[in-house]
Amino acid sequence: MKKVILGLGSNRTFKDMTPVQILDAACSELSNILENPVFSSIYISKAMYVTDQEDFYNMACTGYVPDDENPYDFLDKIHLIENKYGRDRSKEIRFGPRSLDIDIEDFGEMVSENPVLTLPHPRIKERAFVLIPVLELFSESAEDLQRRGFLEVFSRLENKDEVKLFRKRNP
Repeated sequence: MKKVILGLGSNRTFKDMTPVQILDAACSELSNILENPVFSSIYISKAMYVTDQEDFYNMACTGYVPDDENPYDFLDKIHLIENKYGRDRSKEIRFGPRSLDIDIEDFGEMVSENPVLTLPHPRIKERAFVLIPVLELFSESAEDLQRRGFLEVFSRLENKDEVKLFRKRNP
């Protein structure tokens, strides 16, 4: 099985759902495509890149997919979940508001760089709103090499104080 790390974010309502409700619903959907998923707490942070928008609610998820799972097919599944909760890439501003954004941060040991999917995610090293929930997920495995790598990157970030806990994860 391959370990997958996902970053989730929302700052726009969809139908009668708040961003937090959308994240909760997305977690249920992800439970159908991941084995043994674990979800972080939800954090709130200011928007990056395009700052004139509502704050984002962010979280992370880790789980497993079969060894033969193709990351592009997995990305298609994620896009279906995003679409179900109101995401329409044809009508959005890059880095702008969105009802649901699910990024593949890491997909096993895969390294890929192309216009469709870059792995590991190219901006994870600058995003405290991703690293804080990811580190929470890895908090129980202090010897994990991946966790140590994330901690090293996180220690160099200047914007880490801008991410605040919104709701603790359910046990």
